[in-house]
Amino acid sequence: MGKGNQTRALIIERSAPLFNKQGYAGTALSDLMKATGLEKGGIYRHFASKEELAAEAFDFAWAAAVRVRARGVEDEENAVDRLKLMVANFVELRAGLVPGGCPLLNTAIEADDGNAVLRERARRALHDWQSLLTRIARQGLKSGEIRKDVKPEELAGLIIAQLEGALMISRLNQSHLPLEWAKNHLTDYLETRVRAS
Repeated sequence: MGKGNQTRALIIERSAPLFNKQGYAGTALSDLMKATGLEKGGIYRHFASKEELAAEAFDFAWAAAVRVRARGVEDEENAVDRLKLMVANFVELRAGLVPGGCPLLNTAIEADDGNAVLRERARRALHDWQSLLTRIARQGLKSGEIRKDVKPEELAGLIIAQLEGALMISRLNQSHLPLEWAKNHLTDYLETRVRAS
């Protein structure tokens, strides 16, 4: 990797926590300069705009979240156990995440009415996450590990909605309990309503 690419990667890595914690509107150029140790020109030599940098920072933060959530999932032999581990990873694993919480939740809320570029990035991330969970569920249906009446897309949406909703409540109340409740509920649901007997 050349020096220019290294600098670009460093800017993204150091900017990602700012955008994830403070949002696009709340992150000033002076914040980015302080975090990266670069002047305005040094940043804009690598990015055409703050929006471009924010989009790249989102991708960086989301990739980190995906790596953490998928940790060990492929080692599980049963589709239901893979889904349960993804739920547990979401709730329990924080090391390796970009500080500031879930980049999908943060970006989706902030960009909903304002920033079409970031909204599209969040929409694509959500689609990819839904596709991954749906794919696991479909594999489980095919192998007979998941009940025949389970709808994979619906299951994926339910898991994501419950986890992201619990995360929002957890952050507002400054309590980990809503995430634990969601994990326990989803684990029970996957065992009793999804796993084939």
